[in-house]
Amino acid sequence: MFADSSLLSLVIWTPIFGGVLVLLASKDEQAGAARWISLFFSVLTLLMTIPLYTGFDTTTHQMQFVEQVPWIATYNINYHLGIDGISMPLILLTAFTTVLVVIAGWEVIKHKTAQYMSAFLIMNGLMIGVFSALDAILFYVFWEAMLIPMFLIIGIWGGVNRVYATIKFFLYTFLGSVFMLIALIYMFTQSSSFGILDFHGLKLGITEQIYIFLAFLIAFAVKVPMWPVHTWLPDAHVEAPTGGSVILAAIMLKMGTYGFVRFSMPIAPDASNQLDWLMITLSLIAVVYIAFVALVQKDMKKLIAYSSISHMGFVTLGFFIVYTIAESTNSLSGAAMGIEGALVQMISHGFISGAMFLCVGVMYDRLHSRQISDYGGVVNTMPVFAAFMVFFAMANAGLPGTSGFVGEFMIILSAFKANFWIAFLAATTLIFGAAYTLWMVKRVIFGEVANEGVAALKDLNNREFFVLGVLALAVLLLGIWPAPLLEVMSVTVENLVQQITQTKL
Repeated sequence: MFADSSLLSLVIWTPIFGGVLVLLASKDEQAGAARWISLFFSVLTLLMTIPLYTGFDTTTHQMQFVEQVPWIATYNINYHLGIDGISMPLILLTAFTTVLVVIAGWEVIKHKTAQYMSAFLIMNGLMIGVFSALDAILFYVFWEAMLIPMFLIIGIWGGVNRVYATIKFFLYTFLGSVFMLIALIYMFTQSSSFGILDFHGLKLGITEQIYIFLAFLIAFAVKVPMWPVHTWLPDAHVEAPTGGSVILAAIMLKMGTYGFVRFSMPIAPDASNQLDWLMITLSLIAVVYIAFVALVQKDMKKLIAYSSISHMGFVTLGFFIVYTIAESTNSLSGAAMGIEGALVQMISHGFISGAMFLCVGVMYDRLHSRQISDYGGVVNTMPVFAAFMVFFAMANAGLPGTSGFVGEFMIILSAFKANFWIAFLAATTLIFGAAYTLWMVKRVIFGEVANEGVAALKDLNNREFFVLGVLALAVLLLGIWPAPLLEVMSVTVENLVQQITQTKL
């Protein structure tokens, strides 16, 4: 398991190869072949990720399924891959979500179908590469290359203002990444290596750590996104096709929070400790203020987009509350609970946000509107769909028994060990989340049939039922039985907490 293996490479490059192959069926009359080839390679990739879970050793924090071969020997840059209890669940989530996106777009995308499916397959491989890379330059290449397919997905298949949204998305994320590259190059000059694990062992002074932390903060905060660099996300979501919104919310946002635990906290632990007040403040602003912004939205996609920002604020809070807990209680168990809760929240948000955007997509395909005011009484014409949407809305609000409750409960519980008022402000999300989510559901789903368009709606077909049903099972299973996920990440998180709470000065 710890020996050199090609499994991670296969998981990364199989969907990319499939995406290139799909492009050969680039004519619209070959759309059927493009769909089936895309489904085959997305399912194949998902099946190949299963051994990552079944063969994973939960008793060690060491990297597993490691591959390392020289790439650019002059600068000690290697093709270095490996996973631990933090990255492995995110790889499974990526492969799982891509299969559902391919199925969801089966009948919806009728223009340039092959190019659409190809973009998602290629992006699937690149995103898995981000979570697998143990060389900083390899990580950076995957990180930047991933922007290209999403740029094309929004720019070609997006809405009326897709050009504006695409350019804004690209500029925000690309410019933020420049600061990360500068930090990586500086650390190379200090270690003569681009190995991420080598960076973890660097003895850096507090001034160096602060500059490095701030450089990473700019890159990762944009990707999460954190307030106040969040404004690109609602525009991107509103203009993106349904599949683009699902991948953006379920996977791409997680790369920013993944960057904090893979780079910022272990490389600059003292700076993370000194600046934890900043991260906690920004996180609480996202949780509280952005929830109020979500409450007044008229566009369903924009409301869910702001909801994502609020929920991702919970994730960063869970990460950076660790230092306050360690100092106030001299116990690492509460700190570990906060990080584990944040990681569970990342996976849960992937399921729930993806499902919410798919629900909006189902209605948009029928009525071609995302405006809440254009709906009302959907339960009367689409009762099965209404049941799914209400379920996902309740999960989004943190209903016990769903995955949305587990991560939030763990983070709030750990926050109480640090500071009552931090926990109190964080816990308001249970109220605000219910407010904006259920307010939307009330106006869209319940009541009398609002207009002729709603009266003509048809309920879910078999394809839509399958996609939403699978996500509902995932949300329910994680909510009732989170143990398999917690067992995978437990040892890795305990090691991370010990690593970041021990001074390196």
